[in-house]
Amino acid sequence: MDDPPRTPPAPPAFRSGIVTLAGPPNAGKSTLLNRILGEKLSICSPKPQTTRHRLLGVCHRPGAQILFLDTPGVFHARDRLNRTLVETAWAAVAEADVLLIVLDAARPASASERLLAERLKTIARPVVIALNKIDLLPDKSGLLPLIEHWAAEVRAATLVPISALEGTQVEELLQALSAALPEGPPYFPEDALTDAPLRFLAAEWIREKIFAFTGEEIPYAAAVTIETFEEAPTGNRIRIEAIIHLERESQKGIVIGRGGAMLKKIGTAARLELERLTGKKVFLRPTVRVERNWRKNERAIRRFGYGAPPGDPSRGLRPRQTMSGE
Repeated sequence: MDDPPRTPPAPPAFRSGIVTLAGPPNAGKSTLLNRILGEKLSICSPKPQTTRHRLLGVCHRPGAQILFLDTPGVFHARDRLNRTLVETAWAAVAEADVLLIVLDAARPASASERLLAERLKTIARPVVIALNKIDLLPDKSGLLPLIEHWAAEVRAATLVPISALEGTQVEELLQALSAALPEGPPYFPEDALTDAPLRFLAAEWIREKIFAFTGEEIPYAAAVTIETFEEAPTGNRIRIEAIIHLERESQKGIVIGRGGAMLKKIGTAARLELERLTGKKVFLRPTVRVERNWRKNERAIRRFGYGAPPGDPSRGLRPRQTMSGE
């Protein structure tokens, strides 16, 4: 007698959802996001508090789509701007299906980590902890106490030691995140990278170059707004006029530089980033304006876009077309 035909196994269910990256300042969240996406999306700097927004990056994997939310670092903030940034981070934590906590294994930030550990005790959702920067550990045996500490602090967490800079165990991290996501259809088409408008990325990359090329004081006093963003009818050229807002006249002189040299350097570097991403010719004209003590002014903070997400990854909604100008 012939055996009855076997029913083929059902294909594994597709998984999708929001993974919020949270952690202390300078733990490597943005570097990790860029590594995962294989594209520079989030700006990076060795200086803390480079990230000021909640930024969405879309990772496409076989059987899963992960919507990463990069966030500002979490710490005990005191001034108005930094309180706004930390509130942005906590709001993104509330949106998550899975929390990805990124910690600096080489240089723990004790106060910020205690703040995170306390908050995690009140959150009932899957947690994955990435112990980052293991490439900087002179002795890998130092990882064991960290793993034991965080396994005790967050008992249901999955822990993965990684190096975002070198890519070490990032694939293992992605596997853990994919497995923790709920079942559901993709949010975005397969070619989507972000829902952030290109004009937002232009402002961010100008600000990144300010971090890269100027001294300790200037980056934290700088905000960037885009006054004009125009794409040519042929679609192969973009014209951008940007304003760099600073707090004092002395800062203005530093950013402009002798004969405008520093401003030109900042603008050229940002323009090249935009041309690389878009494949289009970009005309970028930055100018500098003084807005005294704007970091203490709630209205100025909101006007410069802090506290408002650049895109909308809300559940159940088809997000806006990726990489649009407006």
